[in-house]
Amino acid sequence: MWLSTARARVFLWKRAGLGLAFALAVPGSVMAQDASHPVIPGYGAIMPAHDVASLPDPSLRYHVAFEVTRAGTDDAQINPALDRVARFVNLLGASGVRPAPGDIVVVIHGPATTAILNDAGYQARFHRANPNTRLIEELQRAGVAIHVCSYALANQKIERNAVAKDVTIDLAAMVTLANLQLKGWAVIPG
Repeated sequence: MWLSTARARVFLWKRAGLGLAFALAVPGSVMAQDASHPVIPGYGAIMPAHDVASLPDPSLRYHVAFEVTRAGTDDAQINPALDRVARFVNLLGASGVRPAPGDIVVVIHGPATTAILNDAGYQARFHRANPNTRLIEELQRAGVAIHVCSYALANQKIERNAVAKDVTIDLAAMVTLANLQLKGWAVIPG
């Protein structure tokens, strides 16, 4: 093998750091302001890091559920918790870790539920297109499963036909999260 996995990651991050240094040295360069989005384009920005511990481990199979409960502070902006999921996927991808489809799950409930509205439903409620639509599509394209609680839909008065495409409607977020935890999944609250 050319380099051990750990040495290869260090080599790749050093190369990324050189690229960033070059970009910062070029006055007016657009690259100087561009963050890395290796898996989810345009979302979940990551930056090269040096001399840090606890990198993603390519030998692990990541089974991670993100609990998304908070709405953003501005309904014209993406939900920050969904952007955090994109950052996690990008961090894994930067280290060569590609979870299998469905190995990362987003479980949405509470005030965050409106993030899964399709554009027509969002337009009816907030008088604008859903800023989360493209991010949800990119997450799904990367294999992230998006789930929403049916009780949260009822509490938010959201009809099933207003839910974005390919979002799974679960009985209850607490059942989904309990099932995943009992199967050994890591649950990241939020």
